[in-house]
Amino acid sequence: MTTSLTDEYYAALSRGELVIQQCGGCHNPIMYPKYVCPSCGSTDLGWTPTPGAGQLHSFAIQRVGAPTGFEDDLPYAVGVVKLDEGVQLLARLRPDANGGWDAYRCDMRVQFDTTPDEGRHIAWFRAE
Repeated sequence: MTTSLTDEYYAALSRGELVIQQCGGCHNPIMYPKYVCPSCGSTDLGWTPTPGAGQLHSFAIQRVGAPTGFEDDLPYAVGVVKLDEGVQLLARLRPDANGGWDAYRCDMRVQFDTTPDEGRHIAWFRAE
């Protein structure tokens, strides 16, 4: 579900791109989308593309009990990624070459996967 606040974020994901907000006042990056900069209070916020390189802080593999709409995805992995720009986001992790997530480790480098997901706008990352 998108709102006027998140439209540009999800539109970028549908194009296989990752964007983050940036404050025009203090130039700090912002994630998740906000109406007001949490650092300086400015409402001069815009979107900027990011290459999507970052570090995987933590992750979990969901094997049972998926939320409605994700049952067919089981098993799947989600992780907290800290982008090189300094912001963090929750993202899905692409399976490794063996179809699982054995290649993933906390604090490893990950990269935004530019392959759009059919019909769903989700940020995907893969091991570097």
